[in-house]
Parts: sequence; C-alpha cells; structure tokens
Amino acid sequence: MGTEVATKKVTNAYWETVWTSFRKNKPALWSWRILKLLIFLAIFSNFIANEKPIYCKIDGKAYFPVLMDYGLKSYPQFFDTDWLAPNPAFEDSIMPLIPYSYSTRDKTSRNYVGPFDEQQVRRTRYRHWLGTDQLGRDIAAGMISGLRTALIIGVLAMSIAGFIGIILGSLAGYYGDNYLRISRFRFVLLLLGLTLGLFFGFFSRSYILSESEYFLGQILIGLCITVAVVLLFNFLGGLFERLSFFNKKTSVPVDMLTMRLIEIINAIPGLLLLLSIVALIKNKSIFNVMAVIGLISWTTIARFVRAELLRIRNLEYIEAARALGYSEMRIIFRHALPNALTPVLITLAFGIANAILLEAFLSFLGFGVDPSQVTWGSMLSEARGNFKAWWIMIFPGLAIFVTVTIFNLIGEGLSDALNPRLRR
Repeated sequence: MGTEVATKKVTNAYWETVWTSFRKNKPALWSWRILKLLIFLAIFSNFIANEKPIYCKIDGKAYFPVLMDYGLKSYPQFFDTDWLAPNPAFEDSIMPLIPYSYSTRDKTSRNYVGPFDEQQVRRTRYRHWLGTDQLGRDIAAGMISGLRTALIIGVLAMSIAGFIGIILGSLAGYYGDNYLRISRFRFVLLLLGLTLGLFFGFFSRSYILSESEYFLGQILIGLCITVAVVLLFNFLGGLFERLSFFNKKTSVPVDMLTMRLIEIINAIPGLLLLLSIVALIKNKSIFNVMAVIGLISWTTIARFVRAELLRIRNLEYIEAARALGYSEMRIIFRHALPNALTPVLITLAFGIANAILLEAFLSFLGFGVDPSQVTWGSMLSEARGNFKAWWIMIFPGLAIFVTVTIFNLIGEGLSDALNPRLRR
C-alpha cells in the first residue's frame, strides 16, 4: 500500500514538472488555450450556429428546439417549421450567435454573397458575416461545422491508430524475437487461425466492406471474427500441448513480424494507399474516413512504443515483477507500457494535425465525407468553381492552417517538456 502511494506521488511530481516546463513554452501554451476554445466551439456548435432558437416561449410554455439536434428533446410540432421565417407565435426567444446551420439555404439571399456585399436580410443579426456559398449557405456556420468534423476525425482517427500501434509495438518490444516461446504445433495452428480469420473476417466480406455505410463498424466486426477464429485455434493448440509429442517449444519472432508489417505499409506511399482504400468504399461517411486514416497511421506509434519497450524490458523493476510471478500481460500493460507512452503523446499531437490535413485533402478531391456534410476541405473544393468567391478559399484555408499549426506547436511543446535534457 505504501509503495503504491509513493509511486503515485512520484508520478504526480513528474507530471507537475512536465506541466511547468510546458507552460514556459509560450507558443505551445497559447496553442493549448486556443485548442480548448476550439474544443468548446466544436462541442457546443449547435448552440453557436443554428437556425433553431436556443430558447423560445409559445403560449406561456418554454421550449428548447436546439436540443432536437442532440437528440435530447423531441418536439413534433416543430418538425415542419421554417425557422428563418418570422414566427409571430414566439412570445420570447433566444437565437444562436449565428442564426444559420451548415445545411440552411437562405432563400432571401443570392448565391456567392461576399462578406462586404450588400445583403437583403430583414435584420442585421441575420447578415452573412463571412458570406455565402453557391447554394446560399452561410460560410460562418460551415466553418463551425467543419471545425467539429476536423476535430472528430483527427482525435478518433489517431485513437484507432494509437490503439493498434500501442498493442503491436508493446508486444514487439517486450517479447522481441526470442522471449515468446510456444509449442510448434500451436504456432502452426495460430498461423492457420490467423489466415482463416482474415479470410472470413475481411476477404470473404469485401463486398460488404465496400458497400456498407458504416465502414468502421464492419472493420470491427471483421476484427472480432478474426480474433474469435484465432482464439479457437489457440484453444485447440492448448489441448494438443498436453501430449508430449506436440509440446516442443519454438520462439515466435514477434518483433520481426511486426517490423516487416510496418515496412510493408511504409513502403507504399501514404497518399496512394489512402486514396486506394477510400476509392474502394462506395458510401462516403465521416466514420469511413476516420477508420481509413487510423488504419494507415499506426506505424510511427508502433515503432516508438517498440523502441521504449526494448529499453524498459530489462530494467530492474521489470525483473522484480517477473520474480514475483506476475503474468506477462500484467507486466506489459500494468508496469512497462505506462512508462513507454511519453513519445506516444507527442506522436498523437502531430498525428492529429496530419489527420486533419488528410481529411481536407480527401474532401478537396471529392473522396472524403458525404457531399451533404460540410468540411473545410469540401468548402475549398467548391471554391475551385468560382475564383471570384475569395472568401470561400480564405476562411477555410486559414482555419486549416491555424488548427494544424496549433497541434504542431503543442507537439513541439510536449517534445521539449518531456525531454529531461531540454528541461534542464
């Protein structure tokens, strides 16, 4: 008990030192503050840009129509309401700062209205401060919606990449090519199970994967099928191991297999691999983009985790854990891995910036999310049709530049703060 308390105190002191060092880096600190503001805007985007009132009173009864977008309230009487038209039934109302959503078409305003053009709006608060696009949609509302899309794709894509990279990097770094020893018969069964699992989980379901609207969900189903088949063959191998004839041990080259897989993925140009996978998916969706970016972005994380585990696995506290009889999985994920995640935090920060750029690139080419979904990349793509509409190029371009720069500065700040030599 006392050892755990002491460990927690040391850990807290370490992160306090890191935070103090991070705060000394002014660009990184201000980037962190701006990022918190962007996260706030993304979470409460429907309260900031929406044609529905945040609050309204009709016949003395209070309603909160904006909650319909979050699925928290259902008002059947509002389903066919034209929110942009004046409603005399409202006794009182509170409108969002931007009285348009990203899908709202302002029929009273012409297309491609610039920020400084004369606009035919009934009140100043309904003015399109950043202009409109080809369909008369408000650019400011699209910027808010694009922010939410960019952050969701960046964070969730790198979460997928981080999960895959941490698992494979941990196993490769801890076991190496000699530490994991199993019977030859079980090893052959595991290879057979992995082959059959991949076949039944992915290759035989290729049509479903390409046609499904929920590519990420189908990937998870395929992984579950693969894992289930591998576990079944592993169970069969355990049964046969009881016979001495099948119990001859051999080393599994986990590190070599993982590194060869990383080299194969890295040998293919990233953009080519990304476009090839996205082109095979017929249904465009934000979840598909997240899954594809995550599935091709885990290699760097795996290499960093592997390098740290190669160093950590021979330290004294790992040897002590083995001497106490702890299981290998407990040693890896409870003792070794928490001390190897420092470079992962830095990689994730840079990876989120890269994922946002990739999503904008895909949307710009028309391979990204569904056309009904507004993103910064799709807004830039629309600007190609009318170069005179400079506002459709300038504002999304600046948003991408600022967001990517913020994550890069945070990554650099973390790199400096987590490096003991630089902290001195």
